[in-house]
Amino acid sequence: MPGSSFGRAFQVTTAGESHGPGHVVIVDGCPPGIALSVDDLRRDLRRRRPGQSPLVTARNEADEPEILAGVFEGRTTGTAIAILVRNTDARSDDYADLRGVYRPGHADYGYQVKLGHRDHRGGGRGSARETVARVAAGAIARKVIVEAFGGQVVGYVRQVGEVIAEVSEPAAVTVEQVETLPSGEPNLVRCPDAAAAQRMVALIEQVRDEGDSIGGVAEIVATGVVAGLGEPVFDKLKADLGKALLSLPAVLGVEYGVGFGCATMRGRQHNDRFVAGPVPGGGEPGDAQPPIVTDTNRHGGILGGISTGMPIVLRAAVKPTSSLQQLQQSVNEAGEPLEIAAAGRHDPCLLPRFVPMGEAMVALTLADHYLRQRGQTTAEPTS
Repeated sequence: MPGSSFGRAFQVTTAGESHGPGHVVIVDGCPPGIALSVDDLRRDLRRRRPGQSPLVTARNEADEPEILAGVFEGRTTGTAIAILVRNTDARSDDYADLRGVYRPGHADYGYQVKLGHRDHRGGGRGSARETVARVAAGAIARKVIVEAFGGQVVGYVRQVGEVIAEVSEPAAVTVEQVETLPSGEPNLVRCPDAAAAQRMVALIEQVRDEGDSIGGVAEIVATGVVAGLGEPVFDKLKADLGKALLSLPAVLGVEYGVGFGCATMRGRQHNDRFVAGPVPGGGEPGDAQPPIVTDTNRHGGILGGISTGMPIVLRAAVKPTSSLQQLQQSVNEAGEPLEIAAAGRHDPCLLPRFVPMGEAMVALTLADHYLRQRGQTTAEPTS
């Protein structure tokens, strides 16, 4: 099936189905000499894995990665990197009654029309289980952008249902705030606003007990990004970031900066003013060329499709999980009406596990654009 590769200079290709033997990702274009081990992959895979808390699917996958190629003596060789993550807790019998049935909110009908033959077990290739391969590749991309320009990508849950977190400075949110509550307990919903996180947990538990599901918004912030990444026309950085996030399951919308808020603004309200930033090293203004920054960041770190060096702030709207324990009306392949309730194990809210998926796709896009920029010009992007 085409469309299983992403990126140009830093390209990833994934393969695997929800109830198949496992998932494979090939990463091509990673520079040589970067320290890489399975421990580097485990951090984000554990944040994505099912069964990690009562708020997510009970499918219990260890998601232990195996590096098959591209790494020697703990460093990348510059050749293609191959990673395998095996499926160990699939229950295909749970989906036996769904053969030939079109589930509401799923792509079953589209797959059947397109291919004439589909894997009905857990959504097959279209399952969010596929993202385990992307997250493994994203962990490598993180290392590339850290070594290249000190780039960092941090995501968090901004909204679940009507509960919206208060985040005054997205670029200041830390991984520790996302993963751990002030009390030291795990932050199950990955929201940096502890009070909102508590309300989100209660809401997710409520819809889970009702056999229903709920959606929300994830915010993903990239800091330390050099200016000059992206192309001015079809390969705008914003376009590729939008494609990256929209390629994830359940994402219905993406915005950056003020996003749709620009529709009610005047130009003088929306424009960010360019100013000379702090002098590197703290010297006198005449000692070095000061970086150019903006005093506000309504443009979300991208102008004309090219990064400005300001934090890149993106938001992805994630729909409620389509698989419900409640009865829903649908039809089978013969067009006969029926009622179905989802078998199997499903997330009542996708947001807590979506965060590392979104981070991975942003990191992959930034690594790709950095390597493309480095290959097409002698001018280095500037921080």
